[in-house]
Amino acid sequence: MSRPASICVRCGVDGTYLAERVEPPPPASKVWEEDLTRIQTAPGARTATYLAAMTAITLVASCGDDPLVPGEFGYSLGSTIECQAGSAAGFSCSNIDLVSFLRVENLGGGPVPGANPADSVPDITLNDLWGWTDPQTGIEYALVGRRDGTAFVSLEDPENPVYLGELFRTVGSPVSHWRDVKVYADHAFIVADRASNHGVQIFDLRQLRSVSDPPQVFQETQNYSRIASAHNIVINEVTGFAYVVAASEGGDTCGRGLHMIDVRTPSAPTFAGCFADHSTGREESGYTHDAQCTIYAGPDEEHAGKEICLGANENALSIADVTDKQNPEAISRATYPDFGYVHQGWLSQDHRFFYVNDETDELRGAAQHTRTLVWDIEDLDDPILANEHLGVTTSTDHNLYIRDHLMYQANYRSGLRILDISDPVNPVEVGFFDTVAGANDPGFSGAWSSYPFFQSGIIAFTSRSEGLFVVRMQ
Repeated sequence: MSRPASICVRCGVDGTYLAERVEPPPPASKVWEEDLTRIQTAPGARTATYLAAMTAITLVASCGDDPLVPGEFGYSLGSTIECQAGSAAGFSCSNIDLVSFLRVENLGGGPVPGANPADSVPDITLNDLWGWTDPQTGIEYALVGRRDGTAFVSLEDPENPVYLGELFRTVGSPVSHWRDVKVYADHAFIVADRASNHGVQIFDLRQLRSVSDPPQVFQETQNYSRIASAHNIVINEVTGFAYVVAASEGGDTCGRGLHMIDVRTPSAPTFAGCFADHSTGREESGYTHDAQCTIYAGPDEEHAGKEICLGANENALSIADVTDKQNPEAISRATYPDFGYVHQGWLSQDHRFFYVNDETDELRGAAQHTRTLVWDIEDLDDPILANEHLGVTTSTDHNLYIRDHLMYQANYRSGLRILDISDPVNPVEVGFFDTVAGANDPGFSGAWSSYPFFQSGIIAFTSRSEGLFVVRMQ
C-alpha cells in the first residue's frame, strides 16, 4: 500500500540532507526549536499557534546534530544487554538493562522517498504507544504510533520482538505528528491530531493472534466519525467509556474538552456527552490536552465511587465528575506559578497525589531543571501544590505514568527516567535509559512515551527518530 504524497524536508540517517535537495536550508532543527520556544512562551500564545508550530517542527526534527543511534543493530539485539558502567550497547543508562531494540526502519518508518522530492512524505518517525496483553495467550504486544499509522509488535519473546504489521491512517487523512492509542476489550482506539477527518480508528487486536507471514497490512475494524481530529484519547477500562480530548477540524469538538463515547460494544461506539471547563485552556474553551479518567478511590469521601477525570488543560489542572455523562460537573481547577504548558499527568496508586508534567517551562526558563508538579488532591475540591520536584537534567518532560511506587517519565532528550515515589512528595530518580547521545537539554527529540504496565515487568518506550526500546529495571 503506497503512502500519500506530501512535500517535506528530508534527511538521511546521519542527519545530512539527501542529494535531491540541491540547496539545503540552514540548521533547521535549531531554527524551528527557537521559533517554537518563542511562540510557546509569548504572552497570549494560543493553541492554534502552538499546534501549527509543532507541525512545522516535525518536518525537520529528525535532521539535527544528534546521531540517529549508536551502534549498528539489525532487527533485534537477540539477548538482553546489561547496563554496566553507565552504558548498554552504547546508550547511556543507570540501573536499566536493554532487552531489545527495533529501529524506526524496522517498524515501517524512516525516510519515504517519492519519484522526486515533491512526491516524498516526511520521514516517518514514532510518537505515542500503548500495550495490550492477550487474555487468551498471555502474549504482550506494543502498539506503536507512527506519523502515518500504527505498528504492532509482538513481545512474546521480548529479546526478539516481531513486527507483525501496520494499520495505516484513515484514508484521506494526512500524516500527523501526534497519533495516540488506548485499549479496551481487546480493541485499540486510535486518534490523530491535525489529521482532517481521521476519526477514531477501532482495531480488533485479536487479529494479531493469527499473523503467519509478518509484516501484514491490516484494515480497521470500525471508525467512529463523530469527531475529526483529536490530540489524544483516554479510556476508563472499568466503565467502558472513552474520552476524546482536544478534538478539532470538524465534528463534535465539545469545546475541545472531553468528547465522551460509550465503547462497551467496541465495534458499535455511541456518543455519550460533552464536558469542558471554560475557566481553563488558553482560549478559555475548556481545551483538554490530556487526561486520566478513573473510578475515584482516594481519601475524599465526598467523591468516593464517582467517575472522575483529571485534565491537563494547558494553563490549569481541571478535575471533573463525569459519572452522569449527560450532566458532568466541574469539581475544581488549579494552577501554579510560571506555568508553560500543562501537558499531562497521572494519579498515584492510592489516588492521593496527581503528578503533572509541564512541556515548556524548561524551554522558557521557568524551570532550571526538569520540573514535575506534585499535587495533593486529598480534597478534590481544593488541590494543593505539594512540591515542584526538579530532576537531575534540564530536559523537557513529556508523558509520565505510575505503577506501584515508581513513576516512569519519557523526558525527550534525557530518555526514560524512573523515579521512586515511596515518599510521594519527594520523588527520587532510581534509573534512566537515554536514547539521544550527548544532549540532556530542553527540546523535542528523543523519548516520547512509555508503557510500564506489562505483567512481565518489561517496559516499552518510543524514541521519535530512533525506534522502539524494550528495557527492564535491574
